[in-house]
Amino acid sequence: MRATESPLTLEALQFTFDSPSVTAPAAVGQYAAESFPAGRPILEGVRHLTTRIHEDFKFDPRATTVSTPVVEVFEHRRGVCQDFAHLEIAALRSLGIPARYVSGYLRTIPPPGRPRLVGTDASHAWLSVYCGEAGWIDVDPTNDCIVSTDHITVAWGRDYSDVCPIKGVFVGGGTHQMTVSVDVQPLESSTSKSAKATASHKS
Repeated sequence: MRATESPLTLEALQFTFDSPSVTAPAAVGQYAAESFPAGRPILEGVRHLTTRIHEDFKFDPRATTVSTPVVEVFEHRRGVCQDFAHLEIAALRSLGIPARYVSGYLRTIPPPGRPRLVGTDASHAWLSVYCGEAGWIDVDPTNDCIVSTDHITVAWGRDYSDVCPIKGVFVGGGTHQMTVSVDVQPLESSTSKSAKATASHKS
């Protein structure tokens, strides 16, 4: 399914335009186009673009701030999860593909045999892409994956400015900074607990 052939709902249409924190410079559009040759299904193109961003850009918490524009992230090839989400959103929108910003948390301790995801212990960001009849599909360029149960969505919007945890007016001198630290782990189901209790009773 090509992006230009996807039926857009009114909800999805608003996520095809530039927003306060996401604009698409020509260079970003050209970068995105390489992942969508003629005939490639939209989700396959999205996965290809997600992988390229993961490989081409370095995770560096010191490289950007919450207000760093997409064009600077693209030029310096460094940033954090918010930057990579904004970049891929800008890239997809430049092709007319609806994409929105998602904020949430990651599972702190990964399942056995799986690597620890980048972005745990703090708030995390990824994006959601409208894929026509398939609906919204979430992808995480920081970890190069399609989002699963290890991601917990808190809010979504056009970009970070729509879902920032604190918004208001500050009057006075000095500076301020918010730090978030969180642990996320799955709760045992009642069935699992019951099975463990039964096994313990029999032993």
